[in-house]
Amino acid sequence: MRWPSSAAELAGAATSTVPPEVTQQALGYPSLFLLVLIGALVPVVPTGALVSSAAVVAFHRTTPFSLALLFLTASLAAFLGDAALYWLGRRGLRSKNGSRWLEAIRSRAPEERLAQAQGKLTEHGVAVLVLSRLVPAGRIPVMLACLLAEWPLRRFSRGNLPACLAWALTYQVIGILGGSLFPEPWEGVVAAIALTLGISAVPTLVRRAR
Repeated sequence: MRWPSSAAELAGAATSTVPPEVTQQALGYPSLFLLVLIGALVPVVPTGALVSSAAVVAFHRTTPFSLALLFLTASLAAFLGDAALYWLGRRGLRSKNGSRWLEAIRSRAPEERLAQAQGKLTEHGVAVLVLSRLVPAGRIPVMLACLLAEWPLRRFSRGNLPACLAWALTYQVIGILGGSLFPEPWEGVVAAIALTLGISAVPTLVRRAR
């Protein structure tokens, strides 16, 4: 038996024993976490499509617990991103000059939708947060309503945790359905992205129709 004689041979021997799927997950999950976190802070990244696409790939993998790890990664990233954005919004409310984060939240919450969110928040309280995460373009108006109602971060986070869990599960199920309908992963990814983007476009189409 010949032992590796150099660092390069030792590294090659080590990587050759690691399954390709493990290497992909080691790179993929941190990337997904970062993208979902950024998408929560800057609501222009289609995070639902990202989660559904990752679920398609995880569905076709043989590695155990891929879908469970995906669920935890997506829900944790969404929760931390929402908490960070809410904290920044509260800082903007307390500041005399406001903040660009608060203005960004206001710019994405039309007056009509904000009024609806405030009414529902008054009637149903924390439960509205769960629905806001599942309704396309519903998260920001409800978040702004919570800010204007001066909810503390702890109260917002308590309601936002099940909202993020429900959101991650919903888009993961969409990805699983796409993965089960098509034999090739890329076909399921295309179907999942098309479906999630179509769902996201519904509120805009309804507003234009009105």
